[in-house]
Amino acid sequence: MKYKRVLLKIGGEIFGEDGKGVSLPSYMEMAKTIAEIKKKNDIELCIVVGGGNIFRGRQIGEESFDIAVAHQMGMVGTVINGLGLEESFEELGVPARMMTAVKMDTVAEPFFRRKALHHLEKGRIVIFAGGTGNPFFTTDTAAALRACEMNCDLILKATNVDGVYDSDPKSNPDAKLYKNVSFKEAIEKNLKVMDSTAFAMCLENKKPIVVFNIKDLKDISKVLKGGEMGTLVS
Repeated sequence: MKYKRVLLKIGGEIFGEDGKGVSLPSYMEMAKTIAEIKKKNDIELCIVVGGGNIFRGRQIGEESFDIAVAHQMGMVGTVINGLGLEESFEELGVPARMMTAVKMDTVAEPFFRRKALHHLEKGRIVIFAGGTGNPFFTTDTAAALRACEMNCDLILKATNVDGVYDSDPKSNPDAKLYKNVSFKEAIEKNLKVMDSTAFAMCLENKKPIVVFNIKDLKDISKVLKGGEMGTLVS
């Protein structure tokens, strides 16, 4: 395998019905797909989950609402998704541990780097929830941070489009899909790969990113072997 230790970033919308709420079957469906990928490729796998299906802290609209509290609500939402995914793995007989940056000892194991590394070395899937544990940081930043802390070889960012485009493919049918792009080119062209904090962290620590469509997750094995899918940012 070209990449042995991998971090997968999944948006919370995949766990809801029409992107909202909680759908228990969606946790099991995702767990089955990921478990098959891990078994087939014999990789060490971390997962960072979002919470957009429950609450997205940066989208409070015109309401008079404390932004820090809104972000904290979003972080708790990621814990709900993490629990659903962890339970689904356990139902499949796949060892998994959820660790959260938001302290809630009776619900989940707190994030501790050495313990997380131990879980990976024991062959467990490690699910990171609670974002970074701080408001004003996205789960993209949490993914970049955990990938650096866990010494991951690659970040897989699942999205609802096929990769990184030169413009929004939803509004521009002629948008160009990049197969490969450098960090420098992504900055110069202001390509939307990750939020700026997460992107800077990946650049500084030389963490390659593959951006791909979540619908193609089952085919991710070819990426792990060095093949092409979506967009490789390196």
